[in-house]
Amino acid sequence: MAALPQQSSLDPPQGFEETSPELLAAEPKNSHAPSLAGSVIECHDEVGDRTLLIRIQNIASTANLGVRLDLKKIALKCRNTEFNPRRFGAVIMRLREPRATALIFASGKICVTGVKSTHNATLACKKFHYIIERVGFKPKEYMDFKVQNIVGTADLGFPIRLEGLLYAHSVFCSYEPELFPGLIYRLVNPRVVFLIFVSGKIVITGAKKEADLSLALTKLYPVLLEFKKVHTASTFDSIAPASQGNGKVIRSAAEKRMEEV
Repeated sequence: MAALPQQSSLDPPQGFEETSPELLAAEPKNSHAPSLAGSVIECHDEVGDRTLLIRIQNIASTANLGVRLDLKKIALKCRNTEFNPRRFGAVIMRLREPRATALIFASGKICVTGVKSTHNATLACKKFHYIIERVGFKPKEYMDFKVQNIVGTADLGFPIRLEGLLYAHSVFCSYEPELFPGLIYRLVNPRVVFLIFVSGKIVITGAKKEADLSLALTKLYPVLLEFKKVHTASTFDSIAPASQGNGKVIRSAAEKRMEEV
């Protein structure tokens, strides 16, 4: 009987195909890596052919695990959790990647906040689902994930006359400068709310989809451009000499008033 060739411990096993370094470099290390895609949305202006950037600041989403949970057990077995039933009847759990915070209730419902893209929102829900499953519970596969609110900010680059905007669009606006410095503009379609400030900075909230932010700003931008504040020179700088005689200029009323004092 012929002897089989001896195989060294350093040699690869039979049937093993070596992978080239190029293929290894091409393969992603983590296919579920957090992504910032969607955290900045471009909005094209049809009037002035200008591109505005909307930065997503927060996305609030909900999910339902479909099983009753023992919150005390979750708080004891999981890291980065807070549970004080006397103050709030939910476990506060935090993730580092993606950076997210979840409110986990005993009914099995979860509220996830702190993410800045819908990709990271779904990824965070999947990670919370996995953590709850590792603790010992059996949540259902379909979590009924829904995005409830998206908050974005933008800078128009010019100041706005809020009083004029309120007078012309009083049906959709509310403005109480003594209570809040921003004008509240409620758009009907898409159903979002704008917080508009004199400086030209705006906050968009109430959107369910990222595309709603871009569509809403595209509709409202021509209206805001109409009420753009134009800088005018001060009154005293624009006072011209009333008349000239014998090479002397008549002084303004303000200067005479100062001399009398």
